[in-house]
Amino acid sequence: MTNRRKRIFDVLSVGELLIDMISTDFADNLEEVNQFTKIQGGSSANLCMNMARLGNNTKLVATVGNDDMGKFLKNSVLAIGSVDGEHIFQVDMPSTLILVTRSQYTSNFEAYRAADCQISPLQLPESLFWDTSIFHTTCFALSKAPAQDTILQAAEKAAWCGCQLSIDLNYAQKIWQDRAVAQRIVAQYCQYGAIVKVSEVDWERLYEVPFERPEQAGEHFLQMGATAVCVTLGGAGLMVMSKDAVHFLPSRKVDVKDTTGAGDAFWSGFLTAWLDGYSLLNAAKAGRKMAEHKIGHFGALPNRVDRAIIYEDVQG
Repeated sequence: MTNRRKRIFDVLSVGELLIDMISTDFADNLEEVNQFTKIQGGSSANLCMNMARLGNNTKLVATVGNDDMGKFLKNSVLAIGSVDGEHIFQVDMPSTLILVTRSQYTSNFEAYRAADCQISPLQLPESLFWDTSIFHTTCFALSKAPAQDTILQAAEKAAWCGCQLSIDLNYAQKIWQDRAVAQRIVAQYCQYGAIVKVSEVDWERLYEVPFERPEQAGEHFLQMGATAVCVTLGGAGLMVMSKDAVHFLPSRKVDVKDTTGAGDAFWSGFLTAWLDGYSLLNAAKAGRKMAEHKIGHFGALPNRVDRAIIYEDVQG
């Protein structure tokens, strides 16, 4: 194994930090919901915080409102204790809010966006990239200007500075209506050698092409220039693929308490193992274990998660 922790920050996560209002009970749609529970949300923030929980040195770049919810969000991140929040900016706009159904499968949601997309170049000085091992973002974060332009420019600089790029293709047309632009920007990001996480649902939403086999998605992103691709397959498990290897992992039975944030938990385990120098297959096993850990827990995970947990299935 080759340890890849050679810089100050193991991961620089750039993107959404927002309020999730999650239905108290399981529901198929928001019309059925009578009560919600407020929690800190946002895929970019959750990935960053989960990696911090696993003992990684992390930094979050995000924008929230200069309001009570913005204070709540920033304090929620800083409460983890090992997330650098220096570049979480507050602006005179409302903090972004998302209503979410609690679900055992795929959640339904409605987004009310404002501050989250106000990420500026001031938050991403080039000197930061020389201190970073992984530069991570999401389709959500890339979906709206000015954050879109800021993140794309930063990604190109980060790749030039030797950062490993990572992206969660959490595409939804509700968030990013111009699918053609989304496809172009995803291709632009992948060309820098990104590690890609995509679900079968993300694939069909982004490309409007039936998902027939995971290799189809893996080959697509590798041809764009991606270094590795992880395709999550819901109850069927997942596939990881590089130009040298293809591996499938089945899902395992878990007592489902909350599926919200499971994808972010998976990716935090995967990237942690990647930083520790594990193979693609073992990184996938670590990600699966972290996702299982999250699915069995309602709400946010504790501030510390023993990293040994994610390596229980890893060999060699």
